[in-house]
Amino acid sequence: MAAPRRAVAPTPDAAPWSVSRLAGEIDTTLRRGVPAPVRVIGEVSGFRDRTHWYFDLKDEGAVVNCVLFANIARKINPPPRDGEQVVVKGRIEFYTKGGKVSFILESLDRAGEGPLDRAFRELCATLKAEGYFAVERKKPLPRFPRRIAVITSRSAAALQDVIDTARRRCPAVGLVLVDVPVQGDAAAPEIARAIDRVSRHHKQLGVDAIILTRGGGSKEDLWCFNERVVADAIHRCTVPLVAAIGHETDTTIAELVADERCATPTQAAMRLTPDTSELLRQLNSTRRRLVTALARGAELASRDIDRAGDRLASAALDTIAALRTRAHQLELRLERVRPQAQHARMIARLAAAQERLRRAVQSRLDPSRLHAASDALARAVARRSHDATAKLDALDKHLAAVSPKRVLERGFSITAAADGRLVRSVNDVAAGDALTTHVADGTIASTVGAHAAPRPSSPAPRPGKPRKPDPDEPGLFHGWKM
Repeated sequence: MAAPRRAVAPTPDAAPWSVSRLAGEIDTTLRRGVPAPVRVIGEVSGFRDRTHWYFDLKDEGAVVNCVLFANIARKINPPPRDGEQVVVKGRIEFYTKGGKVSFILESLDRAGEGPLDRAFRELCATLKAEGYFAVERKKPLPRFPRRIAVITSRSAAALQDVIDTARRRCPAVGLVLVDVPVQGDAAAPEIARAIDRVSRHHKQLGVDAIILTRGGGSKEDLWCFNERVVADAIHRCTVPLVAAIGHETDTTIAELVADERCATPTQAAMRLTPDTSELLRQLNSTRRRLVTALARGAELASRDIDRAGDRLASAALDTIAALRTRAHQLELRLERVRPQAQHARMIARLAAAQERLRRAVQSRLDPSRLHAASDALARAVARRSHDATAKLDALDKHLAAVSPKRVLERGFSITAAADGRLVRSVNDVAAGDALTTHVADGTIASTVGAHAAPRPSSPAPRPGKPRKPDPDEPGLFHGWKM
């Protein structure tokens, strides 16, 4: 190995170096001072596959930027993972245009698990055994949170992502920033204290959920979210907590213990804030369904009313038809008992009796006496027939005077209940009863409304000799029978 060249300090009067000369000196010094190739063991961090592989090789005291070109990377499968211990061989180069020192690798061999990965795996196993990752202990997220506490750094880009997403989706949801460091040795205790404060005072703050977040970074940058103190604070938190730490490929213990894990801060904000446009769409859809249901209900109710009306009308028509049939039957009965028919039957009976009497008399009396008796009998019969005819005429006039039709023609009416009973008093009906009123030229259907009280009865007549009813005196409905 060639001995490193001693740097020569420029004299005060010497001309200043250009940047290119300084870069060249650095490159020359590195090439001469560091053997090539050199083998180095360390832990992979921040691995990036950009056709060529870029990552940091680190240990407890230092970090070196490494580059593995694609022609060599294609031979290595699978790619190394963050936290994996590897042994690499290569040379040191100074990229003058970028001012960066890079370790250009010629080979990469796996050496085993790094200390951070080992610590992560051991803590995961412990917390899993204690039930920190159990699904049944995770709290459901609120559908419409009033306010969300965002635990992150005030300067973190993740905070702006959460604010922009929440304002776009639902400005009504309030945000409360809890400013904490999200990187370094002091970050984990501060994060744990912030979670505990929000959990204790969430009712006073009106906070319904928590977002714990920060942007991407190396495993070392995100390590504060892998500390036991943060996991304990999340586990005892009484408020639903969503964690979104680093990039989508990063996984931290805080995310595993949280009630829900999201890949990015934007996704966490979307998970907790309702979409206003979607809510409006659902509201309009619900309104349309409600209007349709009301219209359908009104249509069905209208059909029921129509059917009930048809049934009532049919029942009324049936009642009217029955009353008409009964009235016709009564009219036929009245025709059968008219005085003309009785008079004809009486004349026929008298003629038959006269003939029988004539034969009997002829057989027992002589012709002269028989002739005289026959003349006397003929005169008696004629007189009796005349008297009977006069009496029948009087009865006919009386019957015509008291006929229900004649009474109806004079302006009176007859009211019957639904069962055919005549209504003679207000006590015979009740409110809602169906009535049929007969007048001279037809019938009228009605329903009892308010129930009127009966008029006071007339004073009782003084006791005395009852008056004998006159058989020839016409009554209002004498002889009416329903």
